[in-house]
Amino acid sequence: MAAEVKRRQYDSARRRQAAERRRDAIVDTARRLFLRDGFARTTIATIAGDAGVSEETVYKTFGSKTALVRTIRDRALAGAGPVHAERRSDRMQAGAHDARTIIRGWGVLTVEVAPRVAPILLLVRDAAASDPELATLRDEMDAARRTRMTRNARTLFKAGHLRRGITLAAAADVLWTYSSPELYELLVIRRGWAIARYGRFVADAMIAALLPSSPLAGL
Repeated sequence: MAAEVKRRQYDSARRRQAAERRRDAIVDTARRLFLRDGFARTTIATIAGDAGVSEETVYKTFGSKTALVRTIRDRALAGAGPVHAERRSDRMQAGAHDARTIIRGWGVLTVEVAPRVAPILLLVRDAAASDPELATLRDEMDAARRTRMTRNARTLFKAGHLRRGITLAAAADVLWTYSSPELYELLVIRRGWAIARYGRFVADAMIAALLPSSPLAGL
């Protein structure tokens, strides 16, 4: 009896692992095809064929191309580490008392996360012009980024780090602007900046826009 229970548990774990591998293959394939061919030209059939699964599997797992894009964006926001990038940001904000340290930490996370998420946000922006579902997703993603940047701005505001006259809303606008995929597009994609240079620029610009003037050693 015990052996039978262990076998069923093993079989169940193996099926879950196989399902996760299929899911990862679908997401990775969809990202590659979306960014290569665009949203409209990429079909579920093409994604399924390249991922080595059936169309039915793609639909059962995700439901639609729009849902796939949302999943790709969510994975991109997590970053590269075992701990989600947003949770690492929260821990860094809670543990650091110097505003410049916090903002430079955001610059480091930008180097990690922006190359993953900005191309997806730009894909959604471009497809939204002719696809109502993608227009709704664009607005959803934009609002989510605005909410996150407001939370980050509140950290600086509540700790009294902001320069006199900078309101919470104004600080959120600054963070929202410098986290925009359009800025990444201009400087990294179109101007060819190295991502490390881009991360330093974002941190320097936020410091200059938000914090009181003082000697900034090492900048």
